[in-house]
Amino acid sequence: MKTDIEIAQEATPLNIREIAASVGVDEKYLEQYGNYKAKVDYTLLKEHKGPDGKLILVTAINPTPAGEGKTTTTVGLADGLKRLGKKVTVALREPSLGPVFGVKGGAAGGGYAQVIPMEDINLHFTGDFHAIGAANNLLAAMLDNHIYQGNELRIDPKRITWKRVVDMNDRQLRNVVDGLGRRVDGVTREDGYDITVASEIMAVLCLASDISDLKARLARIIVGYTYDDQPVTAGDLKAAGAMAALLKDALKPNLVQTLEHTPAFIHGGPFANIAHGCNSVIATKMAMKLGDYTVTEAGFGADLGAEKFLDIKCRMAGLRPSAVVVVATVRALKHHGGAAKAELNQENLEALERGLPNLMQHVENITKVFGLPCVVAINRFPMDTEAELALIEKKCRELGANVALSEVWAKGGAGGIQLAEEVIRLCEAENHFCFSYDTGLSIEEKLNAIVTKVYHGDGVDLTDAARKQAKRLTELGFGSFPICMAKTQYSFSDDQKLLGAPKGFRVTVRNLKVSAGAGFIVALTGDIMTMPGLPKVPAAEKIDVDENGRISGLF
Repeated sequence: MKTDIEIAQEATPLNIREIAASVGVDEKYLEQYGNYKAKVDYTLLKEHKGPDGKLILVTAINPTPAGEGKTTTTVGLADGLKRLGKKVTVALREPSLGPVFGVKGGAAGGGYAQVIPMEDINLHFTGDFHAIGAANNLLAAMLDNHIYQGNELRIDPKRITWKRVVDMNDRQLRNVVDGLGRRVDGVTREDGYDITVASEIMAVLCLASDISDLKARLARIIVGYTYDDQPVTAGDLKAAGAMAALLKDALKPNLVQTLEHTPAFIHGGPFANIAHGCNSVIATKMAMKLGDYTVTEAGFGADLGAEKFLDIKCRMAGLRPSAVVVVATVRALKHHGGAAKAELNQENLEALERGLPNLMQHVENITKVFGLPCVVAINRFPMDTEAELALIEKKCRELGANVALSEVWAKGGAGGIQLAEEVIRLCEAENHFCFSYDTGLSIEEKLNAIVTKVYHGDGVDLTDAARKQAKRLTELGFGSFPICMAKTQYSFSDDQKLLGAPKGFRVTVRNLKVSAGAGFIVALTGDIMTMPGLPKVPAAEKIDVDENGRISGLF
Protein backbone atom coordinates (compact mmCIF):
# COMPACT_ATOMS: atom_id res chain seq x y z
CA MET A 1 0.00 0.00 0.00
CA LYS A 2 1.11 3.57 -0.61
CA THR A 3 2.55 5.63 2.23
CA ASP A 4 0.47 8.26 4.01
CA ILE A 5 2.28 11.11 2.32
CA GLU A 6 1.93 9.50 -1.13
CA ILE A 7 -1.83 9.12 -0.61
CA ALA A 8 -2.10 12.72 0.56
CA GLN A 9 -0.04 14.08 -2.34
CA GLU A 10 -2.18 12.23 -4.91
CA ALA A 11 -5.42 13.71 -3.53
CA THR A 12 -7.31 16.47 -5.36
CA PRO A 13 -8.36 18.95 -2.68
CA LEU A 14 -11.16 21.44 -3.16
CA ASN A 15 -10.49 25.14 -2.84
CA ILE A 16 -10.88 26.10 0.81
CA ARG A 17 -13.67 28.53 -0.16
CA GLU A 18 -15.75 25.55 -1.32
CA ILE A 19 -15.10 23.73 1.97
CA ALA A 20 -16.16 26.80 3.93
CA ALA A 21 -19.28 27.26 1.81
CA SER A 22 -20.30 23.62 2.41
CA VAL A 23 -20.98 24.46 6.07
CA GLY A 24 -22.25 27.98 5.50
CA VAL A 25 -19.13 30.04 6.27
CA ASP A 26 -19.33 33.35 4.44
CA GLU A 27 -16.11 34.42 2.68
CA LYS A 28 -16.02 37.58 4.81
CA TYR A 29 -14.84 35.40 7.71
CA LEU A 30 -12.05 33.68 5.73
CA GLU A 31 -8.38 34.63 5.71
CA GLN A 32 -6.81 32.35 3.11
CA TYR A 33 -3.33 30.88 3.37
CA GLY A 34 -3.09 29.71 -0.23
CA ASN A 35 -5.84 27.65 -1.85
CA TYR A 36 -6.24 24.86 0.69
CA LYS A 37 -6.09 26.35 4.16
CA ALA A 38 -7.59 29.38 5.85
CA LYS A 39 -8.19 30.99 9.19
CA VAL A 40 -11.78 31.70 10.21
CA ASP A 41 -12.46 34.90 12.13
CA TYR A 42 -13.80 34.18 15.62
CA THR A 43 -16.48 36.85 15.20
CA LEU A 44 -18.38 34.14 13.32
CA LEU A 45 -19.22 32.60 16.70
CA LYS A 46 -21.04 35.74 17.81
CA GLU A 47 -22.81 36.38 14.52
CA HIS A 48 -23.75 32.84 13.42
CA LYS A 49 -27.19 31.89 14.74
CA GLY A 50 -28.61 28.43 15.21
CA PRO A 51 -28.25 25.45 17.56
CA ASP A 52 -25.01 23.59 18.27
CA GLY A 53 -24.46 20.15 16.81
CA LYS A 54 -23.69 16.91 18.65
CA LEU A 55 -20.17 16.57 20.06
CA ILE A 56 -18.43 13.20 19.72
CA LEU A 57 -15.15 12.55 21.56
CA VAL A 58 -12.65 10.03 20.20
CA THR A 59 -10.20 8.63 22.76
CA ALA A 60 -8.25 5.37 23.13
CA ILE A 61 -6.62 2.75 25.30
CA ASN A 62 -3.17 3.51 26.72
CA PRO A 63 -0.83 3.96 23.75
CA THR A 64 1.75 1.34 22.80
CA PRO A 65 4.51 1.03 20.18
CA ALA A 66 1.95 -0.95 18.14
CA GLY A 67 -0.16 2.16 17.53
CA GLU A 68 -3.87 2.84 18.06
CA GLY A 69 -4.94 5.22 15.27
CA LYS A 70 -6.99 7.77 17.21
CA THR A 71 -6.68 10.64 14.70
CA THR A 72 -7.18 8.24 11.79
CA THR A 73 -10.38 6.97 13.43
CA THR A 74 -11.56 10.53 14.12
CA VAL A 75 -11.15 11.52 10.47
CA GLY A 76 -12.60 8.26 9.12
CA LEU A 77 -15.60 8.47 11.43
CA ALA A 78 -16.33 12.02 10.24
CA ASP A 79 -16.08 10.90 6.62
CA GLY A 80 -18.35 7.94 7.42
CA LEU A 81 -20.95 10.27 8.94
CA LYS A 82 -20.74 12.44 5.85
CA ARG A 83 -21.36 9.40 3.63
CA LEU A 84 -24.52 8.79 5.64
CA GLY A 85 -25.74 12.24 4.63
CA LYS A 86 -24.88 14.05 7.85
CA LYS A 87 -23.55 17.60 8.03
CA VAL A 88 -20.31 16.97 9.90
CA THR A 89 -17.19 18.82 10.99
CA VAL A 90 -13.90 17.73 12.55
CA ALA A 91 -11.97 19.47 15.37
CA LEU A 92 -8.34 18.38 15.91
CA ARG A 93 -5.10 19.60 17.45
CA GLU A 94 -2.17 20.88 15.43
CA PRO A 95 0.93 18.64 15.37
CA SER A 96 4.11 19.70 17.16
CA LEU A 97 7.40 19.70 15.26
CA GLY A 98 8.97 17.78 18.15
CA PRO A 99 7.11 14.49 17.57
CA VAL A 100 7.08 15.04 13.77
CA PHE A 101 10.88 14.91 13.71
CA GLY A 102 11.14 12.57 16.70
CA VAL A 103 9.51 9.16 17.07
CA LYS A 104 5.73 9.66 16.95
CA GLY A 105 5.51 11.31 13.54
CA GLY A 106 2.77 13.66 12.41
CA ALA A 107 -0.81 13.97 13.55
CA ALA A 108 -2.87 14.30 10.38
CA GLY A 109 -4.36 10.78 10.37
CA GLY A 110 -3.23 7.97 8.10
CA GLY A 111 -4.00 5.89 5.04
CA TYR A 112 -7.26 7.03 3.43
CA ALA A 113 -8.43 8.84 6.57
CA GLN A 114 -6.29 11.97 6.61
CA VAL A 115 -6.55 15.74 6.77
CA ILE A 116 -4.77 17.64 4.02
CA PRO A 117 -2.48 19.34 3.09
CA MET A 118 -0.65 16.97 5.45
CA GLU A 119 2.83 18.42 4.82
CA ASP A 120 1.69 21.93 5.76
CA ILE A 121 -0.29 20.72 8.78
CA ASN A 122 2.66 18.71 10.10
CA LEU A 123 5.23 21.48 9.54
CA HIS A 124 4.71 25.25 9.84
CA PHE A 125 0.98 25.28 8.95
CA THR A 126 -0.29 28.85 9.56
CA GLY A 127 2.41 29.79 12.06
CA ASP A 128 0.34 29.41 15.24
CA PHE A 129 3.07 27.61 17.19
CA HIS A 130 5.65 30.18 16.16
CA ALA A 131 3.37 32.94 17.49
CA ILE A 132 2.89 31.06 20.76
CA GLY A 133 6.64 30.58 21.11
CA ALA A 134 7.24 34.27 20.38
CA ALA A 135 4.69 35.37 22.99
CA ASN A 136 6.17 32.97 25.55
CA ASN A 137 9.71 34.17 24.92
CA LEU A 138 8.69 37.83 24.91
CA LEU A 139 7.41 37.33 28.45
CA ALA A 140 10.68 35.62 29.41
CA ALA A 141 12.69 38.50 27.93
CA MET A 142 10.60 41.12 29.75
CA LEU A 143 10.96 39.20 33.00
CA ASP A 144 14.76 39.02 32.83
CA ASN A 145 14.95 42.62 31.60
CA HIS A 146 12.90 43.76 34.61
CA ILE A 147 15.39 42.12 36.96
CA TYR A 148 18.36 43.60 35.07
CA GLN A 149 16.84 47.10 35.04
CA GLY A 150 16.60 47.32 38.83
CA ASN A 151 14.01 44.69 39.82
CA GLU A 152 11.33 47.05 41.12
CA LEU A 153 9.01 44.09 41.81
CA ARG A 154 11.70 42.40 43.96
CA ILE A 155 11.52 39.15 41.96
CA ASP A 156 13.67 36.37 43.46
CA PRO A 157 15.86 35.05 40.58
CA LYS A 158 15.96 31.67 42.31
CA ARG A 159 12.14 31.43 42.28
CA ILE A 160 11.44 32.14 38.62
CA THR A 161 9.02 29.54 37.23
CA TRP A 162 8.71 30.81 33.65
CA LYS A 163 10.83 29.10 30.99
CA ARG A 164 11.63 29.84 27.39
CA VAL A 165 10.31 27.44 24.74
CA VAL A 166 11.19 25.98 21.36
CA ASP A 167 9.01 23.65 19.27
CA MET A 168 11.55 20.85 19.02
CA ASN A 169 12.61 17.83 21.05
CA ASP A 170 15.93 19.10 22.43
CA ARG A 171 17.09 17.55 25.71
CA GLN A 172 20.21 19.72 25.63
CA LEU A 173 18.06 22.72 26.58
CA ARG A 174 16.31 21.21 29.61
CA ASN A 175 18.76 22.82 32.01
CA VAL A 176 20.89 25.83 31.05
CA VAL A 177 22.69 28.73 32.68
CA ASP A 178 22.11 32.07 30.95
CA GLY A 179 23.06 35.69 31.45
CA LEU A 180 26.76 34.81 31.30
CA GLY A 181 29.35 37.30 30.10
CA ARG A 182 29.55 40.98 30.92
CA ARG A 183 27.33 42.84 33.38
CA VAL A 184 25.32 44.27 30.47
CA ASP A 185 24.62 40.75 29.21
CA GLY A 186 22.01 40.08 31.87
CA VAL A 187 21.69 38.50 35.29
CA THR A 188 23.32 35.09 35.54
CA ARG A 189 20.89 32.39 36.65
CA GLU A 190 19.86 28.79 36.14
CA ASP A 191 17.17 28.45 33.48
CA GLY A 192 15.67 25.92 31.10
CA TYR A 193 13.47 25.37 28.06
CA ASP A 194 10.15 23.61 27.61
CA ILE A 195 8.75 22.42 24.29
CA THR A 196 6.25 24.96 22.90
CA VAL A 197 3.27 22.66 23.37
CA ALA A 198 4.03 22.55 27.12
CA SER A 199 3.87 26.34 27.41
CA GLU A 200 1.04 27.71 29.51
CA ILE A 201 0.38 30.11 26.63
CA MET A 202 -0.61 27.11 24.50
CA ALA A 203 -3.14 26.10 27.17
CA VAL A 204 -4.33 29.69 27.52
CA LEU A 205 -4.90 30.04 23.78
CA CYS A 206 -6.80 26.75 23.68
CA LEU A 207 -9.08 27.63 26.62
CA ALA A 208 -9.73 31.31 25.81
CA SER A 209 -13.26 32.16 24.63
CA ASP A 210 -12.31 35.36 22.77
CA ILE A 211 -9.58 38.03 22.54
CA SER A 212 -10.68 39.75 25.76
CA ASP A 213 -10.59 36.48 27.67
CA LEU A 214 -7.18 35.73 26.11
CA LYS A 215 -5.75 39.04 27.40
CA ALA A 216 -7.19 38.50 30.86
CA ARG A 217 -5.75 34.97 31.04
CA LEU A 218 -2.33 36.13 29.81
CA ALA A 219 -2.23 38.81 32.50
CA ARG A 220 -2.87 36.16 35.22
CA ILE A 221 0.11 33.97 34.22
CA ILE A 222 2.52 33.59 37.16
CA VAL A 223 6.19 33.88 36.16
CA GLY A 224 7.82 33.61 39.59
CA TYR A 225 7.74 34.81 43.18
CA THR A 226 9.14 37.75 45.11
CA TYR A 227 11.54 37.61 48.03
CA ASP A 228 8.36 37.86 50.16
CA ASP A 229 6.86 34.74 48.51
CA GLN A 230 4.23 36.69 46.56
CA PRO A 231 3.38 35.67 42.97
CA VAL A 232 4.51 37.88 40.09
CA THR A 233 2.31 37.88 36.97
CA ALA A 234 2.62 38.85 33.33
CA GLY A 235 0.21 41.63 34.19
CA ASP A 236 2.65 42.95 36.81
CA LEU A 237 5.30 43.06 34.06
CA LYS A 238 2.87 44.89 31.71
CA ALA A 239 3.43 42.15 29.11
CA ALA A 240 -0.12 40.91 28.43
CA GLY A 241 -1.03 43.47 25.75
CA ALA A 242 2.04 42.83 23.61
CA MET A 243 1.65 39.06 24.02
CA ALA A 244 -1.99 39.28 22.90
CA ALA A 245 -0.89 41.33 19.87
CA LEU A 246 1.41 38.46 18.86
CA LEU A 247 -1.43 35.96 19.34
CA LYS A 248 -4.39 37.79 17.78
CA ASP A 249 -4.19 35.82 14.51
CA ALA A 250 -3.13 32.58 16.17
CA LEU A 251 -6.41 32.71 18.13
CA LYS A 252 -8.38 32.25 14.89
CA PRO A 253 -9.12 28.56 14.07
CA ASN A 254 -7.59 26.98 10.98
CA LEU A 255 -9.87 25.37 8.38
CA VAL A 256 -8.68 22.53 6.13
CA GLN A 257 -10.33 19.36 4.75
CA THR A 258 -10.17 15.58 4.89
CA LEU A 259 -9.36 13.50 1.83
CA GLU A 260 -13.14 13.25 1.32
CA HIS A 261 -13.62 17.02 1.66
CA THR A 262 -15.12 17.04 5.15
CA PRO A 263 -14.39 20.43 6.82
CA ALA A 264 -11.74 20.12 9.53
CA PHE A 265 -10.79 22.74 12.12
CA ILE A 266 -7.22 22.17 13.33
CA HIS A 267 -6.22 24.54 16.08
CA GLY A 268 -3.94 24.47 19.12
CA GLY A 269 -1.88 21.57 20.37
CA PRO A 270 -1.19 21.13 24.09
CA PHE A 271 0.42 17.77 24.96
CA ALA A 272 -1.88 15.45 26.88
CA ASN A 273 0.74 13.99 29.24
CA ILE A 274 2.02 17.41 30.41
CA ALA A 275 -0.90 19.73 29.52
CA HIS A 276 -4.64 19.30 28.89
CA GLY A 277 -4.33 17.71 25.44
CA CYS A 278 -7.30 19.20 23.54
CA ASN A 279 -7.78 21.49 20.56
CA SER A 280 -9.06 25.02 21.20
CA VAL A 281 -12.43 25.81 22.73
CA ILE A 282 -13.04 28.36 19.95
CA ALA A 283 -12.42 25.78 17.21
CA THR A 284 -14.63 23.18 18.91
CA LYS A 285 -17.49 25.64 19.39
CA MET A 286 -17.13 26.89 15.82
CA ALA A 287 -17.21 23.32 14.49
CA MET A 288 -20.32 22.57 16.57
CA LYS A 289 -22.00 25.75 15.34
CA LEU A 290 -21.44 24.73 11.72
CA GLY A 291 -22.09 20.97 11.82
CA ASP A 292 -24.87 18.71 13.05
CA TYR A 293 -22.12 16.36 14.26
CA THR A 294 -18.63 17.40 15.38
CA VAL A 295 -15.97 14.73 15.87
CA THR A 296 -13.02 15.68 18.07
CA GLU A 297 -10.24 13.85 19.85
CA ALA A 298 -8.23 14.14 23.04
CA GLY A 299 -4.58 13.14 23.32
CA PHE A 300 -3.17 9.76 24.39
CA GLY A 301 -5.34 7.30 26.35
CA ALA A 302 -8.66 8.07 27.99
CA ASP A 303 -6.98 8.27 31.42
CA LEU A 304 -5.18 11.43 30.26
CA GLY A 305 -6.76 13.10 27.23
CA ALA A 306 -10.39 12.15 27.83
CA GLU A 307 -10.22 12.84 31.57
CA LYS A 308 -8.81 16.33 30.91
CA PHE A 309 -11.23 16.95 28.03
CA LEU A 310 -14.14 16.16 30.33
CA ASP A 311 -12.90 17.49 33.68
CA ILE A 312 -11.13 20.62 32.40
CA LYS A 313 -12.23 21.63 28.90
CA CYS A 314 -15.91 20.68 29.15
CA ARG A 315 -16.13 22.14 32.67
CA MET A 316 -14.62 25.48 31.61
CA ALA A 317 -16.36 25.80 28.25
CA GLY A 318 -19.77 24.41 29.20
CA LEU A 319 -19.54 21.57 26.66
CA ARG A 320 -21.53 18.34 26.90
CA PRO A 321 -20.44 15.40 24.74
CA SER A 322 -23.15 13.24 23.18
CA ALA A 323 -21.02 10.10 22.75
CA VAL A 324 -17.49 8.76 23.19
CA VAL A 325 -15.47 6.42 20.96
CA VAL A 326 -12.67 4.38 22.56
CA VAL A 327 -10.19 3.19 19.93
CA ALA A 328 -8.30 -0.08 20.34
CA THR A 329 -6.27 -2.39 18.13
CA VAL A 330 -5.64 -6.11 18.40
CA ARG A 331 -1.88 -5.48 18.29
CA ALA A 332 -1.94 -2.91 21.10
CA LEU A 333 -4.08 -5.10 23.34
CA LYS A 334 -1.68 -8.03 22.82
CA HIS A 335 1.15 -5.70 23.86
CA HIS A 336 -0.77 -4.86 27.06
CA GLY A 337 -1.14 -8.61 27.54
CA GLY A 338 2.62 -9.14 27.53
CA ALA A 339 3.29 -10.13 23.91
CA ALA A 340 6.68 -9.07 22.55
CA LYS A 341 6.70 -6.40 19.84
CA ALA A 342 8.17 -8.87 17.31
CA GLU A 343 5.25 -11.26 17.90
CA LEU A 344 2.33 -8.83 17.61
CA ASN A 345 1.52 -9.89 14.04
CA GLN A 346 0.96 -13.50 15.13
CA GLU A 347 -2.39 -14.72 16.47
CA ASN A 348 -2.20 -14.90 20.26
CA LEU A 349 -5.60 -15.16 21.93
CA GLU A 350 -4.05 -15.64 25.38
CA ALA A 351 -2.08 -12.38 25.26
CA LEU A 352 -5.10 -10.62 23.78
CA GLU A 353 -7.33 -11.78 26.63
CA ARG A 354 -4.72 -10.66 29.18
CA GLY A 355 -4.61 -7.21 27.56
CA LEU A 356 -8.36 -6.69 27.31
CA PRO A 357 -8.75 -5.36 30.89
CA ASN A 358 -6.99 -2.17 29.76
CA LEU A 359 -9.74 -1.54 27.23
CA MET A 360 -12.50 -2.55 29.62
CA GLN A 361 -11.25 -0.17 32.31
CA HIS A 362 -11.28 2.78 29.90
CA VAL A 363 -14.80 1.89 28.78
CA GLU A 364 -15.96 1.55 32.40
CA ASN A 365 -14.51 4.99 33.19
CA ILE A 366 -16.39 6.62 30.31
CA THR A 367 -19.72 4.94 31.06
CA LYS A 368 -19.69 4.76 34.87
CA VAL A 369 -17.39 7.55 36.09
CA PHE A 370 -18.38 10.14 33.47
CA GLY A 371 -21.84 8.74 32.60
CA LEU A 372 -21.49 8.92 28.80
CA PRO A 373 -22.63 6.56 26.01
CA CYS A 374 -19.61 4.72 24.61
CA VAL A 375 -18.63 2.52 21.66
CA VAL A 376 -15.38 0.60 21.17
CA ALA A 377 -13.87 1.10 17.72
CA ILE A 378 -11.63 -1.80 16.76
CA ASN A 379 -9.12 -0.25 14.37
CA ARG A 380 -8.48 -3.18 12.06
CA PHE A 381 -5.04 -4.09 10.78
CA PRO A 382 -4.51 -6.52 7.84
CA MET A 383 -2.82 -9.10 10.09
CA ASP A 384 -5.69 -9.27 12.62
CA THR A 385 -7.36 -12.69 12.60
CA GLU A 386 -11.10 -13.33 12.73
CA ALA A 387 -10.66 -15.20 16.01
CA GLU A 388 -8.96 -12.21 17.63
CA LEU A 389 -11.60 -9.77 16.42
CA ALA A 390 -14.36 -12.10 17.62
CA LEU A 391 -12.76 -12.38 21.07
CA ILE A 392 -12.68 -8.58 21.53
CA GLU A 393 -16.30 -8.28 20.43
CA LYS A 394 -17.39 -11.12 22.72
CA LYS A 395 -15.66 -9.68 25.81
CA CYS A 396 -17.00 -6.20 25.14
CA ARG A 397 -20.55 -7.40 24.74
CA GLU A 398 -20.28 -9.48 27.92
CA LEU A 399 -19.66 -6.20 29.75
CA GLY A 400 -22.38 -4.36 27.88
CA ALA A 401 -20.00 -2.34 25.71
CA ASN A 402 -20.96 -1.52 22.15
CA VAL A 403 -18.42 -2.53 19.48
CA ALA A 404 -17.88 -1.49 15.87
CA LEU A 405 -15.20 -2.50 13.39
CA SER A 406 -13.30 0.41 11.86
CA GLU A 407 -11.45 -0.01 8.56
CA VAL A 408 -10.97 3.66 7.75
CA TRP A 409 -7.19 3.45 7.26
CA ALA A 410 -7.65 1.19 4.24
CA LYS A 411 -11.10 2.28 3.03
CA GLY A 412 -11.59 5.88 4.20
CA GLY A 413 -15.15 6.91 5.04
CA ALA A 414 -16.54 3.68 3.57
CA GLY A 415 -14.67 1.78 6.27
CA GLY A 416 -16.25 3.96 8.97
CA ILE A 417 -19.92 3.41 8.11
CA GLN A 418 -20.52 0.78 10.81
CA LEU A 419 -18.91 2.97 13.44
CA ALA A 420 -20.80 6.06 12.20
CA GLU A 421 -24.15 4.27 12.42
CA GLU A 422 -23.45 3.25 16.02
CA VAL A 423 -22.34 6.78 16.94
CA ILE A 424 -25.54 8.25 15.50
CA ARG A 425 -27.54 5.81 17.62
CA LEU A 426 -25.54 6.60 20.76
CA CYS A 427 -25.99 10.33 20.29
CA GLU A 428 -29.70 9.78 21.00
CA ALA A 429 -29.08 7.45 23.96
CA GLU A 430 -29.35 8.33 27.66
CA ASN A 431 -26.64 10.73 28.77
CA HIS A 432 -25.72 11.23 32.42
CA PHE A 433 -22.57 13.28 31.96
CA CYS A 434 -20.80 14.27 35.17
CA PHE A 435 -17.26 15.11 36.27
CA SER A 436 -14.94 12.79 38.18
CA TYR A 437 -14.55 15.31 41.01
CA ASP A 438 -16.00 18.54 42.34
CA THR A 439 -13.71 21.57 42.21
CA GLY A 440 -14.77 22.48 45.75
CA LEU A 441 -12.69 19.60 47.10
CA SER A 442 -9.17 20.24 48.37
CA ILE A 443 -6.24 19.81 45.98
CA GLU A 444 -5.28 16.50 47.59
CA GLU A 445 -8.89 15.25 47.51
CA LYS A 446 -9.14 16.04 43.77
CA LEU A 447 -5.85 14.25 43.11
CA ASN A 448 -7.11 11.27 45.10
CA ALA A 449 -10.38 11.20 43.14
CA ILE A 450 -8.55 11.03 39.81
CA VAL A 451 -6.19 8.29 41.02
CA THR A 452 -8.90 6.11 42.59
CA LYS A 453 -11.79 6.67 40.17
CA VAL A 454 -9.99 7.03 36.82
CA TYR A 455 -6.68 5.20 37.32
CA HIS A 456 -8.16 2.61 39.74
CA GLY A 457 -5.18 3.00 42.06
CA ASP A 458 -5.21 2.92 45.85
CA GLY A 459 -4.58 6.64 46.31
CA VAL A 460 -2.19 9.56 45.95
CA ASP A 461 0.97 10.38 47.90
CA LEU A 462 2.35 13.93 47.95
CA THR A 463 6.04 14.55 48.56
CA ASP A 464 6.87 17.02 51.32
CA ALA A 465 7.54 19.66 48.65
CA ALA A 466 4.21 18.99 46.91
CA ARG A 467 2.35 19.14 50.21
CA LYS A 468 3.85 22.57 50.96
CA GLN A 469 2.97 23.72 47.45
CA ALA A 470 -0.64 22.55 47.87
CA LYS A 471 -0.91 24.53 51.12
CA ARG A 472 0.56 27.67 49.55
CA LEU A 473 -1.56 27.43 46.37
CA THR A 474 -4.66 27.12 48.52
CA GLU A 475 -3.62 30.18 50.53
CA LEU A 476 -3.18 32.11 47.27
CA GLY A 477 -6.75 31.27 46.21
CA PHE A 478 -6.06 28.55 43.64
CA GLY A 479 -7.43 25.62 45.64
CA SER A 480 -10.66 25.48 43.61
CA PHE A 481 -8.85 25.01 40.29
CA PRO A 482 -9.26 21.69 38.43
CA ILE A 483 -6.25 19.36 38.21
CA CYS A 484 -4.13 18.71 35.12
CA MET A 485 -2.18 15.50 35.71
CA ALA A 486 1.29 15.26 34.15
CA LYS A 487 1.74 11.50 33.96
CA THR A 488 3.12 8.80 31.69
CA GLN A 489 0.75 7.99 28.86
CA TYR A 490 1.69 4.32 28.75
CA SER A 491 0.05 3.17 31.97
CA PHE A 492 -2.88 3.94 34.24
CA SER A 493 -0.23 4.30 36.95
CA ASP A 494 2.77 6.64 37.14
CA ASP A 495 5.06 3.74 36.16
CA GLN A 496 5.16 3.26 32.38
CA LYS A 497 6.08 -0.42 32.78
CA LEU A 498 2.80 -1.30 34.51
CA LEU A 499 0.72 -2.21 31.46
CA GLY A 500 -2.81 -3.55 31.22
CA ALA A 501 -5.06 -2.60 34.14
CA PRO A 502 -2.76 -2.66 37.19
CA LYS A 503 -4.11 -2.69 40.73
CA GLY A 504 -2.65 -2.02 44.17
CA PHE A 505 -0.50 0.94 43.16
CA ARG A 506 -0.28 4.49 44.48
CA VAL A 507 0.60 7.61 42.49
CA THR A 508 3.26 9.98 43.83
CA VAL A 509 2.89 13.69 43.06
CA ARG A 510 6.33 15.30 43.33
CA ASN A 511 5.48 18.85 42.29
CA LEU A 512 2.41 21.09 42.03
CA LYS A 513 2.47 24.14 39.80
CA VAL A 514 -0.35 26.57 39.14
CA SER A 515 -1.17 27.63 35.59
CA ALA A 516 -3.14 30.66 36.71
CA GLY A 517 -3.83 31.87 33.16
CA ALA A 518 -5.08 28.50 31.97
CA GLY A 519 -6.98 28.05 35.21
CA PHE A 520 -5.69 24.69 36.43
CA ILE A 521 -3.06 23.16 38.70
CA VAL A 522 -0.46 20.91 37.06
CA ALA A 523 0.49 17.85 39.14
CA LEU A 524 3.82 16.36 38.08
CA THR A 525 4.24 12.62 38.67
CA GLY A 526 6.94 10.07 37.92
CA ASP A 527 9.77 11.26 35.70
CA ILE A 528 7.54 13.17 33.29
CA MET A 529 9.43 15.96 31.52
CA THR A 530 8.26 19.13 29.78
CA MET A 531 11.05 18.97 27.18
CA PRO A 532 11.26 15.62 25.34
CA GLY A 533 14.40 14.34 23.62
CA LEU A 534 14.98 12.79 20.21
CA PRO A 535 15.27 8.99 19.89
CA LYS A 536 18.43 7.21 18.72
CA VAL A 537 17.09 7.21 15.15
CA PRO A 538 14.84 10.29 14.82
CA ALA A 539 12.21 10.48 12.09
CA ALA A 540 14.05 13.57 10.83
CA GLU A 541 16.70 11.29 9.30
CA LYS A 542 14.17 10.00 6.75
CA ILE A 543 12.53 13.32 5.83
CA ASP A 544 13.69 15.01 2.63
CA VAL A 545 12.59 17.40 -0.13
CA ASP A 546 13.39 17.08 -3.86
CA GLU A 547 14.34 19.73 -6.43
CA ASN A 548 10.65 20.41 -7.09
CA GLY A 549 9.87 21.09 -3.43
CA ARG A 550 8.07 17.75 -2.96
CA ILE A 551 8.51 16.45 0.60
CA SER A 552 9.00 12.78 1.41
CA GLY A 553 9.39 10.77 4.60
CA LEU A 554 6.64 12.44 6.64
CA PHE A 555 4.19 10.06 8.31
